Amino acid sequence: MKTVVSLSLGAAALLMPVSAQAAEACEGTPGGGNAKLIVEATAMHNAVGEVAFTVYPDDKKRFLAKGGKLVRARVAASSPRACFWLKPGHYAVAQYHDENSDHDFNRTLFAPKEGFGFSNDAPTSIGLPSFDAARTALAPSGTVVRMKMRYRR
Repeated sequence: MKTVVSLSLGAAALLMPVSAQAAEACEGTPGGGNAKLIVEATAMHNAVGEVAFTVYPDDKKRFLAKGGKLVRARVAASSPRACFWLKPGHYAVAQYHDENSDHDFNRTLFAPKEGFGFSNDAPTSIGLPSFDAARTALAPSGTVVRMKMRYRR
């Protein structure tokens, strides 16, 4: 009997992420033609602090510009995932691992001190990526964007 109960509880646990995903709190408002953009950070060095995800509109002049963001979410680094309700279209996403939770992307004179990344894992070998390299589509059915966290130290 104990085995049956354990298996039943195990099966229920497997189903929980699906219902939990449906109930997760997202930035923005569902409905009205909005689609869900889910962003996830991968390759994190640790689970300390928080991760900031910033979404930019389909406008290269606003990408990474001061005041250019459309929306931002900050989440615990232990669960580096956020979601947004946005109109289907194109966006660019930037992320950084704010290990000291000071809400600032810390850097030295020559290199970032904290992890960072961009949608499409846009390359950053020399400077920042272009908007076109980070531009990603949000389908009417929703999109999941996984971004590798890069560390320079």
